[in-house]
Amino acid sequence: MTSPLTDLTAHQLLAGYERGDFSPVDATREALDRIEVVQPLVNAFVRVDAEQALDQARASAERWRRKEPQGLLDGVPVTVKDLFLQRGSPTLRGSRTIRPEGGWDADAPSVARMREHGAVFLGKTTTPEFGWKGVTDSPLTGVTCNPYDPGRTSGGSSGGSAAAVALGAGAMSIGTDGGGSVRIPASFCGIFGFKPTYGRVPLYPSSPFGTLAHAGPMTRDAADAALLLDVISGEDWRDWSQLGSPAGSFREGLADGVKGLRIAYSPSFGGQVAVRPAVASAVRGAVGALAGLGAYIEEADPDFAEPVEAFHTLWFSGAARVVQQLRAEQRELLDPGLREICRIGAQYSALDYLAAVDVRMELGRRMGRFHTSYDLLVTPTLPITAFEAGAETPAHSGHRRWTGWTPFTYPFNLTQQPAATVPCGVDKDGLPIGVQLVGARHADALVLRAAHALYESGAATIPGPPAAL
Repeated sequence: MTSPLTDLTAHQLLAGYERGDFSPVDATREALDRIEVVQPLVNAFVRVDAEQALDQARASAERWRRKEPQGLLDGVPVTVKDLFLQRGSPTLRGSRTIRPEGGWDADAPSVARMREHGAVFLGKTTTPEFGWKGVTDSPLTGVTCNPYDPGRTSGGSSGGSAAAVALGAGAMSIGTDGGGSVRIPASFCGIFGFKPTYGRVPLYPSSPFGTLAHAGPMTRDAADAALLLDVISGEDWRDWSQLGSPAGSFREGLADGVKGLRIAYSPSFGGQVAVRPAVASAVRGAVGALAGLGAYIEEADPDFAEPVEAFHTLWFSGAARVVQQLRAEQRELLDPGLREICRIGAQYSALDYLAAVDVRMELGRRMGRFHTSYDLLVTPTLPITAFEAGAETPAHSGHRRWTGWTPFTYPFNLTQQPAATVPCGVDKDGLPIGVQLVGARHADALVLRAAHALYESGAATIPGPPAAL
């Protein structure tokens, strides 16, 4: 049976520490026990460091005993996607081409900020090789499964983080999102995922996928995401494209609600996307909840055609850059799908790349104009629920690549807009469904505010994973 502490949000854990109801050591031990139970079932972790985590928890407990917490996350058990550098822990990126030996003496910016705020690091979570696709399996770590049905995919590429948070193996995690990689697994696993405006969370090293790649929180709810974003959005000189520190806290105004907001509801991008009936129904329910909270809803579609070819040009080129320095024998170790898109990406010319950038800029201009009329855009996060584990695309779907079933996510990496996924129901098989909230660039706080309103209203409440997990 799930331990009570593993069910708590970061806010609830911190409140408990302050009252003295339990300690960071208690929460960390229960999270580690939870990992032991769920890891054989879902394979969410690359590495777990129980000794380090308990040492960090003991230090945190002493700070709380003295009533001198170190920061906003002191004692909160967290996990880190294995694309982020973490001091003292190999960052293998799901690849057999990376040797675990080495100094590993640097933290990525977001990891450094979490460490400064007293977080307890449980371990590194799984990713497909170099985060290249929307499901989580790799030659190094195998398949990561869905917490609601281990026969289904967790989504990706932050699938390990999503499964860990859903199952109580750490209250929060950080993931990367270059085409939906926070939102896809968060939707499939029934948790909250947020892709901030590009540059809001500094990245180092820079992603080979360039300015498509964002970093963001994966949490139990929007309030925890706002807390984590306050921590990880601090400045870091190593990222030349960072936005700098935000003007205030993302928790300020979080409870202001959605009354009076102008919200566009696009159920299928103007008929361009076939959405499963169960998904469409659940998303309509979430839209109805926003209307009931006082938002003005209008069914309206963004003015663009599917930009998948431009995205592929940018994405496949980035993948080719990832493996450019690998020897022939190392390339044979790669995921075959990654090897294929790298071959395609290496064939694009500079003019092909710049033509894709032109498409991207025009899409951004159109979305900028769209948001002069609407504060937020609401869509399904995905048109489907989780499919069979170990496959890049659903069987018999006709899709060649993962972008075929993620038409609502990757466009907003092209435009760099903030976008969140909020659970809004389950299908007949009990698999989670997500609704996506998209804001204009830099409207991160507004997206979080609308998501929080859905949580506060109960519209984001869904059943948890089966008790057997």
